[in-house]
Amino acid sequence: MPTKKDNVVIFDTTLRDGEQSPGFSMTIDEKLTLAAQLAKLKVDVIEAGFPRSSPGDFEAVNRIAREIKGPVIAGLARALKADIDSCFDALKPAKKKRIHTFIGTSEQHIKYQMKKTKPEALAMAISAVKRAREYVKDVEFSAMDASRTDRSFLYEILEAVIAEGATTVNIPDTVGYAIPEEFGRMIAEIKENVPNIDKAIISVHCHNDLGLAVSNSISAVMNGARQIECAVNGIGERAGNASLEEVVMAMKTRKDFVKVNTTIATKELCKTSRLLVAITGVPIQPNKAIVGENAFAHESGIHQDGVLKERTTFEIMTPASVGLKKNTLVLGKHSGRHAFRKRLEMLGYKLKADALDKAFAKFKDLADKKKQIFDEDLEAIVGEEMASAKQVFTLEHVQTSSGTSTIPTATIRLLKGRKSFTDSATGDGPVDAAYKAIERITGIQGKLMTYNIRSIGFGKDAVGEVMVKVDIDGDICFGKGTSTDVIEASAKAWLVAINRKAK
Repeated sequence: MPTKKDNVVIFDTTLRDGEQSPGFSMTIDEKLTLAAQLAKLKVDVIEAGFPRSSPGDFEAVNRIAREIKGPVIAGLARALKADIDSCFDALKPAKKKRIHTFIGTSEQHIKYQMKKTKPEALAMAISAVKRAREYVKDVEFSAMDASRTDRSFLYEILEAVIAEGATTVNIPDTVGYAIPEEFGRMIAEIKENVPNIDKAIISVHCHNDLGLAVSNSISAVMNGARQIECAVNGIGERAGNASLEEVVMAMKTRKDFVKVNTTIATKELCKTSRLLVAITGVPIQPNKAIVGENAFAHESGIHQDGVLKERTTFEIMTPASVGLKKNTLVLGKHSGRHAFRKRLEMLGYKLKADALDKAFAKFKDLADKKKQIFDEDLEAIVGEEMASAKQVFTLEHVQTSSGTSTIPTATIRLLKGRKSFTDSATGDGPVDAAYKAIERITGIQGKLMTYNIRSIGFGKDAVGEVMVKVDIDGDICFGKGTSTDVIEASAKAWLVAINRKAK
């Protein structure tokens, strides 16, 4: 049986590495909402952001440090005095805080990116850890691009930063280059060749460029690593980070083999995944392990027969173990505001009064159209409200006409403050016509990059959710809209994206 020393620290970087990747930008309030859910998930460390990178990131880290209780709150800092000072200032309110500093250690990073020598990089790392240690007891050092770093230099720099007080040393596979057997062996060799390694926790941060981030992380744990840096839904730079839900459930399901524990409340995994999708408007693929729509779906007759006879024939974990519920009716048209708010809080959403009022109004409107309201409907309502937080223009009316012998036409009425604007346009179809009418009113032109629509809930009256990615003057803007009318949902999604550029 695993002992306490075999606990693996789950370090969540969704709000830092995940959020800095294209398409996953979040507002401060959205980051705070997700951080609260990560605390419910019982992650050990929340990397809240990179304070020195922008005033917005500083404020987000500071608010999370002030308001989120439970996990260690970490901030990222380059091996620079100003970064470390800023990081500490942002983290001050946190009861448990960590400064996470890093420097590139591979030849590619030292020579070409930093234009330094190895002795200079070593001196910077030592100075950074020493500075951070003056502020906090919990200091993490990352040897960026460790998997492509000369081993003797890697051992040298790890020994030096531990001597200066680093309590965690992170071994990143920054470009997703490693192979599991190779990466596991690397961790084992670090344990053998760094004399003071017993004074620090070995961490790993694996990227998914070759689709091996989770496998590399598990291999590292089996060779002595005791912290995994990961992100919800596997989001992150390029192909993403190791997926939090996948590494956690791999270790839980195969505890007989991996022989480690985590503190994660696994029943919160699906809720956390869906909250991230609602906030960012970026869906996950149906076959995504653990949290995808098809993760526990069985279509094959053989599979269905087996599961009906004995679940374990084709399922190695239960849907309930990751918090997955099916067809849950939660509220109806006679439900009140208090019950609505309580149910949202159970789903991980804590809205401010004005946002709650708007969401409740949308709920009551939907309840008049649908016989049954499911958790998925509520998530869609709140996700749309979050996505449309910046509402320069709001959709008041949409009317379209189309047919096999009719030119598709759309008439749109938008509100901007108290002023109403109406215009019409034709297009290749009703959705295209609606988008062109919105462009005519707002004066903002966009190029549709992707358009995704899916059904939320169940039955013929299910809500349609539309997600769009729009190129506006070279900037990629995401939008999401929901409605029982897919044309209206499409118009809402487009308007959310347009509003990101509207003034």
